[in-house]
Amino acid sequence: MADTETPVDKPVPPISYSFAREKGIAFEPGTPPVFLVRSGADRRALLEARRVVGRTLPVREMDASRYDKALSDIYAFDGLDEDAREADEQADSLSQLIDDMPANEDLLNSQSDAPIIRLINGLIAEAIRTAASDIHVEPFEDRVAIRYRIDGVLKETASVAPKLASPLVSRIKVMSRLDIAERRVPQDGRLTLTLGGKAVDVRVSTLPSRHGERVVLRLLDNSETRFSLADLGMPDDVQEAFETALAQPNGIILVTGPTGAGKTTTLYAGLNRLNEQTRNILTVEDPIEYAIDGIGQTQVNAKVGMTFAAGLRAILRQDPDIVMVGEIRDVETAEIAVQASLTGHLVLSTVHTNSAIAAIARLRDMGVESYLLASTLTAIVAQRLVRRLCPHCREAYPALPAERRWLGASNDEEVTLYQPKGCDHCNHLGFIGRTGLYEIVVVDDKLRQFIHDDVRENKMNNYAFKTRNTLQLHGRHMALAGETSLAEVMRVCRDEGSRNAGV
Repeated sequence: MADTETPVDKPVPPISYSFAREKGIAFEPGTPPVFLVRSGADRRALLEARRVVGRTLPVREMDASRYDKALSDIYAFDGLDEDAREADEQADSLSQLIDDMPANEDLLNSQSDAPIIRLINGLIAEAIRTAASDIHVEPFEDRVAIRYRIDGVLKETASVAPKLASPLVSRIKVMSRLDIAERRVPQDGRLTLTLGGKAVDVRVSTLPSRHGERVVLRLLDNSETRFSLADLGMPDDVQEAFETALAQPNGIILVTGPTGAGKTTTLYAGLNRLNEQTRNILTVEDPIEYAIDGIGQTQVNAKVGMTFAAGLRAILRQDPDIVMVGEIRDVETAEIAVQASLTGHLVLSTVHTNSAIAAIARLRDMGVESYLLASTLTAIVAQRLVRRLCPHCREAYPALPAERRWLGASNDEEVTLYQPKGCDHCNHLGFIGRTGLYEIVVVDDKLRQFIHDDVRENKMNNYAFKTRNTLQLHGRHMALAGETSLAEVMRVCRDEGSRNAGV
């Protein structure tokens, strides 16, 4: 899925967030810098802004909606908590917040909460500013490591003293309404924050470990979420085949791939395509990542017996037209999904497999009869996410012999590839955002017969991709076009020879 650009590192704006929000006057750094003025703002506030900045700058007036969006972008590092915002505006960076932590105070003392609050605010704000999807807080013997997952790759960005582990985790638990006294079992929670006018959902997971509790915070920025098929980056033929499958009145559509491959986003985009007032669309998910208006979404809760199978069985009594199951994990869920399809429902779901054809074998292993799969499967999409090369600094180079062999290029053929370099636009990472690699298997009459007859996976694979690109071929095209590096494609796609061998 195409991501937005990662913001460039920038200092805290000289005009405070509260002033810019209330008065409608903001300072936008750039070449040249300008004052942004909201329509209807009191021009006397502009005099105060000029005094704070220390110079006269050009003025750009805009309506309220454009001003609010610009304010969110400019003040992305402005704190998340009103009590801590003023302190955050004084800090130039996350490292400054860490350096400012008291050296000897007892941080569990209620009077010493502010430093921990500021630190957590800074961690979350910095993560959103750098477009991180997850924050990992990992206690070790000599430090607490803070790692961010940016474009699918983990990177340690900071570490704090080990004595901060307990107050840091406790404060996160308080924010997400978890039991701070329970440290022996994993816990899951959720909280909603506001960052510069943006609503951000944070999923919190704790896990006991040797040196304390590990915490992972998954950030879900609702304002940046796209649920349009056109924004996913699918090749035209894959999108056309997927939309054709969505138009069917019944059947099962599966999206496969590893954790974090964007399967749920693809399902949401498909549901959005189908989301009309004339149909009843119900989902059962674990967890509900994003709320979609017009769709009934149900949360799995295993503690009270609300499993995928139980939820799916219940929503089938709610007269649905279209059903989405977050994941098919067991034979009971699979069999109910098959029965739902046979009784006239369109079912969308995900399965964890390495390729599209492998989903058929996975469902067989679960215990679903081959003749039922042959009757119900409509289409299977497999996908991966690769990092996009920064267009401002990517470097072209002639392909190496090993890369030429992997690409299947002849000896006399000139092949140009691209590699990351790093610049201010991409925070010196060489990559900005991610995009998807896709393959799709459309289940036609011939393939239905193969499924019914338990034909080997490699034979079905050869037939299904006789005229379509596999994940690896899509990745090759992306690498040759300079969209990503060949190393990225090789990182997420297994060798095609292994697949053809039926591995």
